[in-house]
Amino acid sequence: MGRLFGTDGIRGVANHYPMTPQNGFKLGRAIVRFTGKAKPEVIVGRDTRLSGPMLEYALGAGLMGEGANLLAAGIIPTPGVAYLTRELGADAGVVISASHNPFDHNGFKVFSPHATKLTEDEELELEDIIFTLDDDTSGQDVGRFKEIQNATERYVEFLRGRFEDLKELKGLKVVLDCANGATYKAAPMLFGQLGTTVISIGTEPNGANINEGCGSQCPEELAAKVVESQASVGLAFDGDGDRLVAVDEKGRVLTGDQLLAIFAKVLKEKGKLHKNVVVSTVMSNIGLKVALQRMGLNHVVTSVGDRNVYQEMIRRGAVLGGEESGHIIFLQHHSTGDGMLSALQLVAAMEYLDRPLSELAQLMEVFPQVLLNVSVTRKPLLSEIPEVSEVIKKVENELGRNGRVLVRYSGTESVCRVMVEGDEEDKIKNYAEEIAAAIVKSIGE
Repeated sequence: MGRLFGTDGIRGVANHYPMTPQNGFKLGRAIVRFTGKAKPEVIVGRDTRLSGPMLEYALGAGLMGEGANLLAAGIIPTPGVAYLTRELGADAGVVISASHNPFDHNGFKVFSPHATKLTEDEELELEDIIFTLDDDTSGQDVGRFKEIQNATERYVEFLRGRFEDLKELKGLKVVLDCANGATYKAAPMLFGQLGTTVISIGTEPNGANINEGCGSQCPEELAAKVVESQASVGLAFDGDGDRLVAVDEKGRVLTGDQLLAIFAKVLKEKGKLHKNVVVSTVMSNIGLKVALQRMGLNHVVTSVGDRNVYQEMIRRGAVLGGEESGHIIFLQHHSTGDGMLSALQLVAAMEYLDRPLSELAQLMEVFPQVLLNVSVTRKPLLSEIPEVSEVIKKVENELGRNGRVLVRYSGTESVCRVMVEGDEEDKIKNYAEEIAAAIVKSIGE
């Protein structure tokens, strides 16, 4: 039996745990039992997907049927649910979303009372409860349903409170791309309150256009809009609002690693980068390591997944960490990655350093990188496939210190990801294709 949870919540794909009303109902019941309380309070929020209300009703039926009180936050970014869970003293928080994926995907993200994602052991415990549920649904002690009034406004006010020293940015023109997702109200509200001139796109969700040609996954329209409107910065969020992709005033897209380098510089200069440590994943570009070393900072690397970044930050006492995708954690402000919080940090950095984003981006040189996805029929240890491991070793030896190779399986798809970095783009492209060909020959579809 496969794991229900991937790196970003319960998977919404049919061959693992299909997002049907029946399974939403089971999850609701299981969450109540997982809390160990007779009348727990559970906050539920969602993004704009067509299936969101259906899954919310099903999840709610399971929660309330087991005696939980459901506090409905409506359409709100994932980090907004995390904030409300802690602020209101709830026993759990659930987000119904498939993040940056197409509208026909959906899933669940579960937060602890401390506004953190569940640990792997906690996920295993919750899975065991789901798989062993009995049929006792008498509903004799049904919980209550309550809407959280002004949930979005409360979340926006929380974010503004993180930046009491941030002046009103009346001279700043900002283009926001809300991906037709969960930030479509919150982000324009936040930046409007800061006094910026706001141009918004991706703010007309219809249930089926979330992430469609917009948002963090497709920043091309945002880049064009920034140049056309002569804006200072473009800020793109994904469907559930926990990651940020930024565009400078010249229309160039920055990587999440470049954002980390900028944030690290500001926090170090302010004396707020605890232990001078920055945490990122193995997917980070070599250029981030070089940039941090140049600043005299320590770079700690974890496996892929924002939960792994968070846990390593706790172990190291770090306050800054994130992923190349733009999922960034500021632990002194919030317990999870937050795209809108990252956006605020970025405009604050531009103000503090008094430099345009195009110049700040030069703090880190992005080494050429090639990433290929190879469909596979199975996922044996790569070290146990001689044809593949030998090619990887050969490429690593030829790259030496001027590059690196990372080959890993996706946690949610039947895909093997091949990433090669180096200082010559044509050369690393050939290396990546060579490794991919070996994988296709051995375990490819």
